[in-house]
Amino acid sequence: MSVQTSSKNQLFLEQQNKRESNARSYPRRFPLAMQTAEGIFVKDADGKQYYDCLAGAGTLALGHNHPVVIEAIQKMIDEKRPLHTLDITSEIKEEFISEVFASLPESFAKRAKIQFCGPTGGDAIEAAIKLVKTATGKRSILSFHGGYHGATHGTMALSGNLSPKEHVHGLMPDVHFLPYPYEYRCPFGAGGEETHRLSSAYIEHMLDDPESGILQPAGMIFEAVQGEGGSVPAPVEWIKEMRRITKERGIPLIVDEVQTGIGRTGKMFAFEHAGIIPDVIVLSKAIGGSLPLSVVIYDRDLDQWGPGAHIGTFRGNQMAMAAGTATLKYVKEHDVLSRVEKAGAKLMQHLKDVQRDVPEIGDVRGRGLMIGAEIVSPFQKQSKNGSFPADPELAAHIQRKCFEKGLIVETGGRHGSVIRFLPPLIVTEEQIDDIAAIFKEAVYEAVK
Repeated sequence: MSVQTSSKNQLFLEQQNKRESNARSYPRRFPLAMQTAEGIFVKDADGKQYYDCLAGAGTLALGHNHPVVIEAIQKMIDEKRPLHTLDITSEIKEEFISEVFASLPESFAKRAKIQFCGPTGGDAIEAAIKLVKTATGKRSILSFHGGYHGATHGTMALSGNLSPKEHVHGLMPDVHFLPYPYEYRCPFGAGGEETHRLSSAYIEHMLDDPESGILQPAGMIFEAVQGEGGSVPAPVEWIKEMRRITKERGIPLIVDEVQTGIGRTGKMFAFEHAGIIPDVIVLSKAIGGSLPLSVVIYDRDLDQWGPGAHIGTFRGNQMAMAAGTATLKYVKEHDVLSRVEKAGAKLMQHLKDVQRDVPEIGDVRGRGLMIGAEIVSPFQKQSKNGSFPADPELAAHIQRKCFEKGLIVETGGRHGSVIRFLPPLIVTEEQIDDIAAIFKEAVYEAVK
């Protein structure tokens, strides 16, 4: 089913189709040309307004064109500050680092080093892997089913999704995938709290088994809430166990906070829900205040690499640092984290209300404003732990219905069957009500 667009949108879309790569993705699901944007709203080239619950895949923490971000950018321009400095320092850079370190748990911050990377999260993940391999002298990396860490040659090897890998040979070797505690689709067939207990026990046994086939790892990497994997939150108890298991065995723990960082889950960083201190965290998306930036922050004991070990021309994006500083300050000074918790709880409740009436919604889950509704075929055979088969066609149909009604939501997860909500952190409770109402109407129309 194709969504009809008016003349201006159609013109831009036709031009895009002729000139852009076949690898483009979002335009296939959201056939519009964005013209203006403010807060949670975007308008297309024909003037139609949408609620944006994609928000640059989580990049726009404060929404589109927030006044504090615009002010920070404009101030830089007015003062003729350098826009690009490679890794040479500046007043703006030092202020940014101070603000980032002040946002971290104190015990982490006092031992922290920071590496500025190329402007994407994928580049920062690459840097984190190089860091732990250099520091440990080892080569194996432990990753997880359903994880997503980027689309570079190296980060694709760390990610669970198989389809992008099928035609790309020779990916980074010595990556070993472990069972993530996905309760609705428990990899052990148990479900509920047994999922995370079994996962922890399996991983600990594997690491201590002299015939596991896996050499002592250089590091473990995971997302505390899997994003592209379908908004799957890891239980707090499991995160604590992963920290215990890795610490006892001297394995550096990398937490990928590219999408969860800067308040998305109701804490400044998602690992804080478990009260742990990782060895390495990776930040991008919202850390640049809507502009391209990525960093790796890590314990100083890992700082074993030499000059030029990880470089990138655009690691000195001063405008992104200024916008990132403004965003971090705003989040802390305006109690955004508590607003995220309230808004997220409200949206979660709305979705669960719809779930009670619609068996095609198999699961509603998430943390903060990172929420997913998994779409299933409820009249097919259930798995051992009670989950139903994914229904990606219905999920895509619901997404299209939402788009027609003025709501942009993404799909993800197994088979692309999870409707994902990533609104800006400044979304109001009234806007949450509107978003939920549109979603409910779209679901009812799609399943009837």
